[in-house]
Amino acid sequence: MGRLYILMGKSATGKDTLYQRLANDRELKLNRVVGYTTRPPREGEINGREYRFVDQDERKRIHESGRMIEERVYHTVFGDWYYFTADDGQIDLRTGDYLMIGTLEAYLSIQRRFGAVNVVPLYIEVEDGERLKRAIEREERTGTPKYAEMCRRYLADEQDFSEERLKDAGIMRRYRNRSMEECLSELRARIRDGAPAEPEHPGDSRQTDKNYR
Repeated sequence: MGRLYILMGKSATGKDTLYQRLANDRELKLNRVVGYTTRPPREGEINGREYRFVDQDERKRIHESGRMIEERVYHTVFGDWYYFTADDGQIDLRTGDYLMIGTLEAYLSIQRRFGAVNVVPLYIEVEDGERLKRAIEREERTGTPKYAEMCRRYLADEQDFSEERLKDAGIMRRYRNRSMEECLSELRARIRDGAPAEPEHPGDSRQTDKNYR
C-alpha cells in the first residue's frame, strides 16, 4: 500500500509552492490529489492544478451522490466558500503514494477514511510575524488586494491550527519554512524514507518550542 501525504499549515506558509515542487519531483513519484472549492480562482491559479473550481450546483451533486470525503466552509467577507475532497477516483493507494494540500479537519477525516497508518501529515510552520509579512506581500502582488479577507484568514488560522488542536490530532513534528530549499530537503527526506504515519516522539528535534512561536 502507498501512503497519502497531506501538506498543511496556516496561510502564507508556502504550502502551494512546496506542493508544486514536491509533486514535480520525479524521484518521489507522487500522484497529485486536487481538492475542490467553490471560491473563485486567484490570479495565476489554473483549474485542475491548485483546485478544481466548481459552483454550488456541482458541489451539491457530489454531496448527494455520497462521494464527499470531507468538507469545510469558510464564512468570508465575500460569502461562504466551500473546500472539499471527493471520492472521484484520484486516490488509489494500491498504485503508489499521493500528495495533497489539506486542513487539520481534512487530515482527520481522510485519516478515518483511509486508515491512520496510510495517511502522513506534513505540517508547515512559519513564525507569525514573518507569515503576516508574506501574506501582505502576496496580496499586494495581486493588483487588487483584499486585506479584509487576508486578515480574516490569518486570525481564523490561529484557531484552526491552535496548539491544542494540533496536539489532539497527534501532530508533533513541524517543518519550519525559514528557507524554502531547506524545508523541501526535509520533506523530501521524509517521503523518500517512507516515514511512519504515527506521530513522532515529543523529543523530536523539530518539535515546536516556546521561543520559536
